[in-house]
Amino acid sequence: MENNFMQTVQNWLDGNFDEATKAQILALKENDMTELEDAFYRNLEFGTGGLRGIMGVGTNRMNKYTIGKATYGLANYLKSRKEGEIKVALAYDSRNNSAYFASVAAGI
Repeated sequence: MENNFMQTVQNWLDGNFDEATKAQILALKENDMTELEDAFYRNLEFGTGGLRGIMGVGTNRMNKYTIGKATYGLANYLKSRKEGEIKVALAYDSRNNSAYFASVAAGI
C-alpha cells in the first residue's frame, strides 16, 4: 500500500474527526483494506454535476468533512475575488442526505 494513502488514513485517525468516523475507519482497516484504500486514495473530485460520490468515511467519499472542505475552499476563493458582502444560495434536492449536506455547507 502507498504511504500517501496510509498517511491520509492516519491523519484522519489522529485528527479532529468525530469518534464514529474514526470507528468506521478502524473497522475498514481491520476488515476491508480494499474499501479503505478506495475511500482514501484520492480526494473526491468536483465535476460538472457538483460534488458527487459514494457516501462514507474518507477523502474520496461524500461526508460532512469533504463537504466542509469543498465549501471552505469555495468561500476562500470568493473572498479572494471580491471585497465586501458576499452572498451565496444553497439548495438541496431529493438525493440522500442532500438537506443534511446543505446544512453542513451553511454552517461553514
